[in-house]
Amino acid sequence: MIIWVDADSCPKRVREIICRAAERTGVTARFVANRNIPLPKGCYRESVISDDADAHILAAVSQEDLVVTRDIPLAAKIVEREVCVMNDRGTRYTHENIGERLSVRDYMKDLRESGAVLSSNDQFGRPERAAFAATFDRELTRLLARSSAQGQQQ
Repeated sequence: MIIWVDADSCPKRVREIICRAAERTGVTARFVANRNIPLPKGCYRESVISDDADAHILAAVSQEDLVVTRDIPLAAKIVEREVCVMNDRGTRYTHENIGERLSVRDYMKDLRESGAVLSSNDQFGRPERAAFAATFDRELTRLLARSSAQGQQQ
């Protein structure tokens, strides 16, 4: 199992939560970005620099993994592969909600391009960090339990 992080726009506090969890559980956290991303020191983390982080993640991700990304089109492709994917605000993307998320993303993009929306209020504070930590811990625990159960069956 690997925790894949689309790290180009991943907030520092989220990176810290992921690194602590990786160290606690022994799961590798792989941060993929098109530039060097500062990461907390410690084991169980890797930094990958790629010109196309999305393609790198898509080529390497497996069903046992967990992906963290803000990129909704990337999340949609990962959901199609039956891989657990969530954003840095604690929303887990599923077959049930990814279509709506894509529609809202495209609508907002059109509004921004037309000048109707000038900026977004994209704050990331304690409530967002807490929501991410709760969902991340729940999904990581679920995937580790599933992996352990599959290992015992073999």
